[in-house]
Amino acid sequence: MGTEEMKIKLLNGCEASAEGALSAGCKFYAGYPITPQNRYPEYMSKRMEETGGIFIQAESETSSINMVFGAAAAGFRCMTSSSSPGISLMQEGISYLSGCELPAVIVNMSRGGPGLGDVTPSQADYFQSTRGGGHGDYRTIVLAPWSCQEIHDHTYMAFDLADRYRNPVVVLGDGLIAQMYETVKIRPKKKRFPKKPWALDGCYGRKPNSLKSLFLTPGVLEAHNWKLAAKFAKIEKREVRFESYYCKDSTYIVVSYGTCARITKEAIDRARGEGINIGLFRPVSLWPFPYQQLAECIRTAKKILVVEMNLGQMIDDVKIAAANSSARIFFYGRPGGGVPDPDEIYREIKKK
Repeated sequence: MGTEEMKIKLLNGCEASAEGALSAGCKFYAGYPITPQNRYPEYMSKRMEETGGIFIQAESETSSINMVFGAAAAGFRCMTSSSSPGISLMQEGISYLSGCELPAVIVNMSRGGPGLGDVTPSQADYFQSTRGGGHGDYRTIVLAPWSCQEIHDHTYMAFDLADRYRNPVVVLGDGLIAQMYETVKIRPKKKRFPKKPWALDGCYGRKPNSLKSLFLTPGVLEAHNWKLAAKFAKIEKREVRFESYYCKDSTYIVVSYGTCARITKEAIDRARGEGINIGLFRPVSLWPFPYQQLAECIRTAKKILVVEMNLGQMIDDVKIAAANSSARIFFYGRPGGGVPDPDEIYREIKKK
């Protein structure tokens, strides 16, 4: 491996994600400051200039996502970032991106809610992220990293997935990963990019392109939505990601994602050290959710504990995966900015 491949930096989650975007060839960023992801636009304001890209601090999150819409339509690799209330303001624009089949990356460093909530870490944006969030029948690919290295790698990958399927991709972090520092191996800069013959980049030697999500002729919108549905079905088959840890033949399975899963892993190690037959299943893609893989993982399980930093949102998907299982399902959550520590998760394991 060359020098570029071996570059290692000490970065927080915002910076690591931003470097992943730059390595992936991001040339346009529009965003607006909001805690706990303020470091993201601050960092990108410098790095985009250094790498020849365009940075815009918009007047609002609504403006940001619509600027991203314009950049995506022009064929740029583009992105925005925000935190929970800001992402809520972007939902109409994300629906438009999906309706027009435009690729873009949205990074959400989620915080407590509902409403303004607080500025501490949370996973209460699971429903918003995995169920579309805005109006209409659409989906966004959702990746849930649990470290600074993963949010770097996932952001890098998100640009490829967005272009491959012409669809928005969400990288769902939280306030914890946004501000913690770790060493990160920086990916080499991508040099080749897919052609975008559909882009609105000037009618030189071709007929004009058209990108729209408004279809008033009877039956046309329905046909368009069936086309989108076929694409989403393809994504569900091809883009499932997960990690299993001591899951084979375990009688007790804990299901968790993101930084909460990372905390849970320490509790799992402690429990296994005491002879408890327990494993961890971590969905990495929250949509498409790894239903079949989780179903196989819990085939011999008697108990399932779902751990989230919310009131129970992923647990609905766990119940779908466990529809044919006789295992009992329990939940432990910390809503509104409460971050569990390994000791309290261990105590929950011992209770069940």
